[in-house]
Order: sequence, then C-alpha cells, then structure tokens
Amino acid sequence: MKILDISVPVSPGLPVWPGDPHIELDRYRAIAKGDASNDSRLACSVHCGTHVDAPGHFVENGSTVDQLPLDILVGRAWVAEVLTADVISSEILENLAIPSETIRLLFKTKNSTLWADPRHAFKSDFVALSADAASWIVAHGIRLVGIDYLSIQMFDDPEPLTHSILLKAGVVVVEGLNLMDVRPGSYRLVCLPLKLSGSDGAPSRAVLIEE
Repeated sequence: MKILDISVPVSPGLPVWPGDPHIELDRYRAIAKGDASNDSRLACSVHCGTHVDAPGHFVENGSTVDQLPLDILVGRAWVAEVLTADVISSEILENLAIPSETIRLLFKTKNSTLWADPRHAFKSDFVALSADAASWIVAHGIRLVGIDYLSIQMFDDPEPLTHSILLKAGVVVVEGLNLMDVRPGSYRLVCLPLKLSGSDGAPSRAVLIEE
C-alpha cells in the first residue's frame, strides 16, 4: 500500500483567492521563550489550500460542511489527466474514457505544476471546468469532483454557474489538490474536511491510497 499526499501545505505565503484573508500562523507560546509549551494560532479562510466546498458555499440554506456524508469523502476515485486544455468542457470529458462506475473524479491538469512552488503568486488563468462540464458530471452520477487549483470554476466567469450546478445537485467539490506526482488511474481517496459546524467549507487533508 502506498499513500500519496495530495494536499498543499498551509502556511503564510500560500496563494489565496483574491480578496480572501491571507493565511496567518503565529506561535503565541514558545518553549524557547520560557513557556511550558509551544502553541500556535491559525487565521485563514475556510477555502484556503486544499479544501472542500459544501453546498452552502453557493446555495442559500444549502447543507454545511459538517453535514456532508462521509461515504462520499472516502472511497474509490478516478484521477483523469487533462494536461493540454485551458478549460475542461463536456466534449473533453466525453473523450477521457472515464470508467462508467466512477462516482469520485479528480482532474490532474497543468495547474499541478504550480505547486512545485507552494508560495507562487496567484494565477488567474488556471484550468477549471465549464458549466457544460459541470452538467455532464451531474448527469453521469458523479458525487465528488476535485481540481488541482483553488477553484473548480474559471476565474473570469461572469456568473458562478459551474459551482451552482454542482453544489445544487449535491456534488461535493474539492479544490486546491496537488496531483503533480500522481499518475492517472484508480485510487482510494480519503478527504476529510475539518468538522466546522455551520461552515460553507473547510480545509482538508487529502490522500490517495494506491493498493
């Protein structure tokens, strides 16, 4: 069994969505300063780094991250490689030969190379899903979809259609994955967000298990 960590390291300097608070990780007690223990404080958006979007992120009165079914967040997943596209459309999905039984789908794109430098400046031209791709995912019974940058939706979309289509259908969205060292194919996914009561999302440690 081989475990692949597909999370990005949460630390100050990690790129965040424009307008979101920057990550702060401060040590307020330190043994080196005479304190009995080391203790730190974390301040960040719940959508920083590798994170899970709950329906409530874009759906009024939608379910929150602590209400997500755990059986969706753990189980067999398919990693699809799309290295040349600037946007993932339904036409591209039709030609990816995704196994028909897939219910968890992760996209490895050229975004993943950005994580070679976890402190790179935010890139607005990242690869994401079009609205018709989101509809394709819903129509094919996929219940979790992940992407290797900070949003499943293109930065310059005038409306949040991709998010809305997925989240209204109850599809769990995982963003900020690092799939740079992952080959396409089948794995067991474990992606457990922090159990933040009433939150629209939460940071997550995500791994793939190669069995």
